[in-house]
Amino acid sequence: MEKGLFNRLKESMTQMNEIDRGERQPSREFHVDAVQVKNIRKATGLSQIAFAETIDVAVGTLRNWEQGRRDPEGPARALLRAIHNDPANVLAALKQ
Repeated sequence: MEKGLFNRLKESMTQMNEIDRGERQPSREFHVDAVQVKNIRKATGLSQIAFAETIDVAVGTLRNWEQGRRDPEGPARALLRAIHNDPANVLAALKQ
């Protein structure tokens, strides 16, 4: 992966943690609902099982998100936002 891309991804995760701890205000809100989770996954072309493995969550957790029984929080929400914004590069980074 390109070093610049990795550094930008790393910086965004640092900023996400600062926002989560209340040390930084988000520049914009990104609400992830059940339809968005399913659409984000479908846009990657991955099955529920493959997507769950890629983002390192249990398949049951992903299904709960997609069916609206639970909402992704913290790092999971940030990762879904990153995949939504740049699926090819984020998925490539996760496979390394």
